[in-house]
Amino acid sequence: MIYREAGQFKTSYAADMAIFPLREDRIGLAVIILAAYALAFTGNGFLLNAVLIPFLVYALAAIGLNLLTGYAGLISLGTGGFMGVGAYTAYKLITAFPEVNAIVWILASGFFSAAVGVLFGLPSLRIKGFYLVVATLAAQFFLQWTFTRVPWLYNYNVSGAIEAPTRTLFGIPILGANATPQTRYLLVLTLVVALTWLAANLVHGRIGRMWMAVRDMDIAAELMGIRLLPTKLLAFAVSSYVCGVAGALYALVWLGGAEYNAFDINQSFLILFMVIIGGLGSLIGSFLGAALIFTLPILLGQLLPAIFGPLGIHIGAETIEHLRLIVLGVLIIVFLILEPHGLARLWQIAKQKLRVWPFPY
Repeated sequence: MIYREAGQFKTSYAADMAIFPLREDRIGLAVIILAAYALAFTGNGFLLNAVLIPFLVYALAAIGLNLLTGYAGLISLGTGGFMGVGAYTAYKLITAFPEVNAIVWILASGFFSAAVGVLFGLPSLRIKGFYLVVATLAAQFFLQWTFTRVPWLYNYNVSGAIEAPTRTLFGIPILGANATPQTRYLLVLTLVVALTWLAANLVHGRIGRMWMAVRDMDIAAELMGIRLLPTKLLAFAVSSYVCGVAGALYALVWLGGAEYNAFDINQSFLILFMVIIGGLGSLIGSFLGAALIFTLPILLGQLLPAIFGPLGIHIGAETIEHLRLIVLGVLIIVFLILEPHGLARLWQIAKQKLRVWPFPY
């Protein structure tokens, strides 16, 4: 091992329950965060705009779904819809109140998404499993229909799309066509770090223990004094809030605009696949799943032409897309059968052999 816990004594309950109890963990995480911020000044525009920003956005959305499905045990297929609520709400607030900083409205948009998530989470006390999946699927289709049929949401734009207006922070454009990839990357990275820290504190504390108790056996959790409806609704609210902020970043910061079909059922399935492959009940698994699924077509697009090109075999974009779907389906089946805890479990095994990673989830 690179370092051990021996010699680092805990003298209080708070120290024993700390998210990062080891000094080396805290130092290592600080180095990783500093390196991520350094990429804003060392990486090129393509790396930031086409790889890192969408990776962070999808990782944040996966964290939101993981809080609900992985920690609370409530399955949802409405993630895309909740992301859309955050995106359209942020767009309406930013355009209606231009004097307020856009970052405030991006964070505030998550509360509207949380309210919608609580509304559709009300049946979770009476139904679960397949029936809860159907209820959240209905929420997905209803929200997507709303994005299409209510012109007020997109300010009666003829195209039916929302577009990020130009907004600045300290005179620097952070939204709109004038915002540089470096600025948008710093904005997304800061919000993802902050919300991941918040999620880590929640799952490591009393709320997280209640969610996991409900996930493992809700009847036993209720007998222990945990109120099921408030606990499940809180999981829906927090999950939808994180997904709503991720949707606002997805539409307004990364894409610069979006239509209703950007938040369709395929988006919900994609986020769910990230959680399954990354690992249920694991925050680091959300990052690993997002990294694998989002970078998979990029890796295939680079590796396959390099391998088959010298042989005279042309690999087109359609072939790469089909291979991506095949590989994704195989990975989902393999992880569900052989390793339900996903990449996070494999990473935990690697940590036990060689402790070099500071993130404990």
